[in-house]
Amino acid sequence: MATKIGLGVPMPLLAPVSAAWAAPFAFYYLFLQNRVVFHRLSNKAYMGHSTDTSKTGNDVKDPLYVANRAQVNFIENVPIAFIIAILAELNGANRKYIGYGLGALFALRVSHVEFGMMTEGSLGTGRPVGYYGTQAVMAAAAGYLAYLVKDYWQI
Repeated sequence: MATKIGLGVPMPLLAPVSAAWAAPFAFYYLFLQNRVVFHRLSNKAYMGHSTDTSKTGNDVKDPLYVANRAQVNFIENVPIAFIIAILAELNGANRKYIGYGLGALFALRVSHVEFGMMTEGSLGTGRPVGYYGTQAVMAAAAGYLAYLVKDYWQI
């Protein structure tokens, strides 16, 4: 499969599955980022967190803090998963596996935030499902990548 760029020079698609999944991840990240901006503007908290400090234990009541943590958590996990997926795809991974893995990761990250962090007390079932699911997807992808390049591990 090839595409034309610039002046019509054919170029092979190097990692089309990872590239295709980049759009939904980017749009969801933009959604998370805009949620933070909305809460910043609503609370007039242009730096740091809002003035609502009524946090007791796990009961977080500051929507800006929760939105900020959701965005930061996304950006802590998704880039490394994408790096692993792209490297696997470039090293001969089955593209269906990459697609399934990134699809699962997307669902898990949305679940973590929307059905976990954004629920009352930020303790919805989506939070542990998203966390452990993300760990499983990344571990499986890293293991698969290690398998794909196993010949380079021999000294």
